[in-house]
Amino acid sequence: MLVPILRAGLGMLPAAMELLPDADIAVVGVQRDEKTHAPSEYVAKLPSRLDNRTCLVLDPMLATGGSLAHGCKLLADRGAPMPLTIACVLAAPEGIEFLRSTGMNLHIITASVDSHLNENAFIVPGLGDAGDRQFGPPH
Repeated sequence: MLVPILRAGLGMLPAAMELLPDADIAVVGVQRDEKTHAPSEYVAKLPSRLDNRTCLVLDPMLATGGSLAHGCKLLADRGAPMPLTIACVLAAPEGIEFLRSTGMNLHIITASVDSHLNENAFIVPGLGDAGDRQFGPPH
């Protein structure tokens, strides 16, 4: 099952569907509070049970790790087999460490690990907001 973390994870979905054409698709929408950086779920379209359903979580940016941890916990709570695999484009060391500290069995695949997070919890040097780059700023 392919599970993009909305909204930015949608940009990774076409390539993942090409590689795994028989995969089902579920979505998790998580946004982070820009002041506290805490994740807030706004949608979770998932089967009630994921037993025996390998899940590949798609999110281009692993910054603090809060959104990904939240999404992965939803999958784990529904019985998704471990490890959960996370595919990212960029990651910050702080986000990787946070995901490790959750105790969940996660396998993180990323193209690059950037230097660090800045005072606003953005990846440095990073690429900017992945969702805004793909779809434009929300109105």
